[in-house]
Amino acid sequence: MSRQTMSKNGTLAEQWERSRSIPGGKWLFSFMLGRMARYSGTVGATVEHLEAGRAVVTMRDRPAVRNHLKSIHAIALVNLGELATGANVMYQIDGRGRGILKGIGIEYHKKARGLITATCDYTVPDTPGTHDLEVVGSLTDPEGDVVATVTATWRVDIYPPE
Repeated sequence: MSRQTMSKNGTLAEQWERSRSIPGGKWLFSFMLGRMARYSGTVGATVEHLEAGRAVVTMRDRPAVRNHLKSIHAIALVNLGELATGANVMYQIDGRGRGILKGIGIEYHKKARGLITATCDYTVPDTPGTHDLEVVGSLTDPEGDVVATVTATWRVDIYPPE
């Protein structure tokens, strides 16, 4: 059996490619991703863009993710940052490795309100073996101001080619 991470519906990349261009496809893909990573699914994020080296994920400002200060809760922002960095990394190692979050940190810059966009630009190395990757995600508000910066350490095992 191959070391490909295949589900009955294909790899993460294959599912994204099938879903992204059909009506409601981004929502459906995001919902399925949230079902696979259940806690991440609680913030109701939507994957807007996914390709090798780049992920863009959004989260609507709604009562379920708000705090007592009428802004988005700090941990909801961490969750969104983890999802963006993880989607980026997992898309790239899909079918040729595996990964797990090893550590995460966040720096808050201002209160988060409105639609928050998490962007992660990172290229995973091609070298087989175990790597600890420090991956940064930037979270911005509708005005384009950075509200938080997430730094996630992903441990990935990249398999040698067969």
